Amino acid sequence: VLSVQRVVCGGCLDFKVITKLPAAAFEAWEKAGFAPEAEFLKALGEIKGIESIETQTYTLEEVKLSKKDAKKAAEKKEKEDAKGAPVDPEKERKDKLKKVVKEGGKRGVEIEGAADMGGLQFFCTSVEFPDGDVELLLESVKAMNAKSDPSEEERKGGSGHIGKMVFSAGAEQLAVVAYVPAEKQGELVCEEWLKKVLSVQPGGKVLSASADLSTGSIPTDADKGIFPLKIKEGLIIEANNFLRAKGLFPEDNDDDDDEMVFGDDDFPS
Repeated sequence: VLSVQRVVCGGCLDFKVITKLPAAAFEAWEKAGFAPEAEFLKALGEIKGIESIETQTYTLEEVKLSKKDAKKAAEKKEKEDAKGAPVDPEKERKDKLKKVVKEGGKRGVEIEGAADMGGLQFFCTSVEFPDGDVELLLESVKAMNAKSDPSEEERKGGSGHIGKMVFSAGAEQLAVVAYVPAEKQGELVCEEWLKKVLSVQPGGKVLSASADLSTGSIPTDADKGIFPLKIKEGLIIEANNFLRAKGLFPEDNDDDDDEMVFGDDDFPS
């Protein structure tokens, strides 16, 4: 029972006693004879001055909620609908892709700013939403490289002129995408860079290769202690060291604390 209320009309001199409970509990109460309704009606009949007694069933629904209550109700309904609704893999993939592209676009702006401040030609980082999926990680990198539209309220992309290696850790594998812009391809071979980084861990393999974009992955191997989240940062350092050996990344002056390793936590959402 949610509440018991008494409503009195001063004009017609009648009153109502309203017992409120959730719709889900009503059926069980109805089967129980609305107990203790019978005893209550009998007691009312013994009161002098009461001329007639009736019972009614009401359906009550909120038609205007505060913004806070409306949001809670909407979230509750969304969760309930999600539980009962069949899983649509295509819709899930589209929803995930939307998040991946949004994250990639924002990261592109951040990479452009960080690289410009540091005078960097290349940048190595990781993203979250592809969740180890190589195809989704490739879409993330494309969003990073997309031309930024200055007329948009929120800038996206803009880092297509900066070479990059991007990692995404999932439960089953670490996905890796290497990108080398056309103007840098005389100084760095995209596939060679990726192969060098993947070779650090057993099982690493190149999945696709071209002059500007190459993809690869390293599978999880619990027996060998290979877990994507665990190996990710070390591989970012390996990618930077390969660039450094070619004079394409600043020297660290033998100070490990100065090593530039950028992951999900370095860029606030």
